[in-house]
Amino acid sequence: MTGPTGPDREAVRALAELLRKWWELSAREGRPKPTQQSLAGRLGIDQTTLSRYLNPRHPSTAPLRTVELLHTVLRAPAADLPRARALAEEATAVPARKSPHPADATPADATPADEAPADAAAVVVAPAPRRTATTRTASLRTALAFLAVLTLGGGIGLGWSAFAHRAGQGGPSVAAAAASTGPAASRWPLARKGDLLWKARTVQYLLQAHGHAVEADGDFGAATAAAVKTFQAAHGLLADGKVGAQTWSHLIIRIDSHNDPKQAVVALQYLLNNAGTATDITGIFTPSTTRSLYTFQRARALPVTGVADPVTWRALLASQGPAIHR
Repeated sequence: MTGPTGPDREAVRALAELLRKWWELSAREGRPKPTQQSLAGRLGIDQTTLSRYLNPRHPSTAPLRTVELLHTVLRAPAADLPRARALAEEATAVPARKSPHPADATPADATPADEAPADAAAVVVAPAPRRTATTRTASLRTALAFLAVLTLGGGIGLGWSAFAHRAGQGGPSVAAAAASTGPAASRWPLARKGDLLWKARTVQYLLQAHGHAVEADGDFGAATAAAVKTFQAAHGLLADGKVGAQTWSHLIIRIDSHNDPKQAVVALQYLLNNAGTATDITGIFTPSTTRSLYTFQRARALPVTGVADPVTWRALLASQGPAIHR
């Protein structure tokens, strides 16, 4: 059941049962089932926390990132991942509280306007609170803080003016300096063998979009590295199996309403969702996906085009969580 402000306990329990099943069934193809201690070490959490995630009787909600990492590390069935994601999101969703005083209701202790006393003089006006030493101290602090902000703002203005003046005399341009710190200055991440989750999945989805038969399991293993080498050789790149700036520039696909290969769209939707812009992962470049792209571009001060161009891809990759490498 769901409490008024708590998580959905049924979803928490169902998620714990699913994670427990993954762990119990991970011993296959000659591989032993990992101990909770070793598994917790790979996840970067303590064993007690992991034990609660795997205990349907007294469960604790596992974060979405931990759920995805467990799915990858335990090599759970690919078909289980969408359900696990949905349960994790449902378990952490908190229903909105109802306002104790709806807009159309009158609080019990309020006096309706049409029942106000006829004699205004009869209304007792409470005396203004006395200014205490604490109040005076807070006011003084506020005034000092305001003066500090004014002083700092003046210094920044003078510094910026001097910088612009120097730019006009042959120094670096203001526009160039601003661009060097903007989203376009984000570097392409290096993806290589041993990477897990978002780096691996993005490379795998894009390889699929280019016709390479790799599984998008979130584990940059030998098969993914071999597919990267094949892709690199076909494009005249150094075939080292590592996805750096040059390989990314060939691997990404410009996506718009006229060009939307399914697996490339999956990669785009996955990265948008992972960056905090809620997006359904369908592989179809819908108007909803375009709106999500608008939202992401606007938030990152990018041209709001609704097109997944190289600058947007690079900003998306730079907006993902910490890289995980086994």
